[in-house]
Amino acid sequence: MKDRSNFSNKLGFVLAAAGSAVGLGNIWRFPYLAAQYGGGTFLLIYLILAVTFGFTLMIAEIALGRKTGLSAIGAFQSLDKRFNFLGILAVIVPVIIFPYYSVIGGWVVKYFTVFVTGGVKESASDTYFTDFISGTGEPIGWFFLFLALTAVVVLCGVEKGIEKVSKIMMPILVMLTIIISVYGLTLKGSMEGLIYYIKPHMADVSIKTILAAMGQLFYSMSLAMGIMITYGSYMKKSDSLESSVRQIELFDTGIAFLAGLMIIPAVFAFSGGDRSALNAGPGLMFMTLPKVFASMKFGGVIGTIFFMLVFFAALTSAISLMETIVSVFMDKFGWKRRFTGIFVAILALIMGIPSSLGFGSLSFISWNGMSVLDIMDFASNSVLMPIVALFTCIFVGFVIKPKAIADEVKETDGTFRSEGMFNVMIKWVAPLFLFIILISSVASGLGLFKL
Repeated sequence: MKDRSNFSNKLGFVLAAAGSAVGLGNIWRFPYLAAQYGGGTFLLIYLILAVTFGFTLMIAEIALGRKTGLSAIGAFQSLDKRFNFLGILAVIVPVIIFPYYSVIGGWVVKYFTVFVTGGVKESASDTYFTDFISGTGEPIGWFFLFLALTAVVVLCGVEKGIEKVSKIMMPILVMLTIIISVYGLTLKGSMEGLIYYIKPHMADVSIKTILAAMGQLFYSMSLAMGIMITYGSYMKKSDSLESSVRQIELFDTGIAFLAGLMIIPAVFAFSGGDRSALNAGPGLMFMTLPKVFASMKFGGVIGTIFFMLVFFAALTSAISLMETIVSVFMDKFGWKRRFTGIFVAILALIMGIPSSLGFGSLSFISWNGMSVLDIMDFASNSVLMPIVALFTCIFVGFVIKPKAIADEVKETDGTFRSEGMFNVMIKWVAPLFLFIILISSVASGLGLFKL
């Protein structure tokens, strides 16, 4: 892979990988879970898991990419042909996620446009969101626009596209999150939400809380999708792998924390302390929060800034999903980036249309109460991702052995400070928890019980 693209420097790699990790899951899923599972208790457990469990899986994936200089399928195949299936499974995940993620990205662009044009009161009506997503032409139009914006960045390449956009968007995203968080804390009644969010209560510690925190961490950090393997393959040997992963974790966890700080106190203030107002999924982002903004002084301005922030988060994650798919096709078939990018964009458009229409003309297609989009989300997040992560641990822990990863980490300066923890986590702790996550998430998705 002599001609393989590279990030220009460590900062470019860290911001691009952090941009991938910081997505819609950080902005709406993290606050919802934190509110449901004890606020500060969930936050504390999440932080502990981030520096152990999350670190282990991320450093393994990035090291695999950098060691082989290949995307997911090629990386596993080059190290052991028996695990070619694992690379294929890893790539199927973004192939499934990218189309429906772009549908939701289109919703974000729509709401940003509505707030920019002064439609805050209109967006806060009870039926506005459901009327919008049950349509045909308009949701597909916004989906196409978001997909096109993503494709333009990917077509520009690693350094001139992905890295350049990440260097601009990530600092702005952090700044906007801080601005909204500070403003939200000035609202009457927000202090109750703040105290709930940051104060741990040991009585709230349970297996469900730990599994919920681990599941969020797992999905939040772009693991088991081939993304970190792909980005790792663009990383220079001269850049410290261990410190880069710590910095990515800092970005990802910091944004998740600020998202909670931005949303929980404000929704508490709006709802009079009703935690159920922090409902899961699109309802929080597109129904509850517009009502919060409509009730605020300067709500139109704050809402505009918020949806700009969400757009940046959605776009940086979508870019990483698309780049992973593009990279695989380029590696496998030797295609040029421009042709591959256009091919993947058309494929995503075709695959995404059923998810967009699943709330309207295709709403008759459902399984176990799930829409087309929900089915895609369940298949990728609850089934495939835990399987890929579990087999990655087995592959690293017992096939190529942890030393292969440790040697790659030490390539830069000869050190791997967390090697002892990594060895224990990758061989014993992570596989056990991933197996439990797989069983519990599938059972929860099938309605057998709720996490």
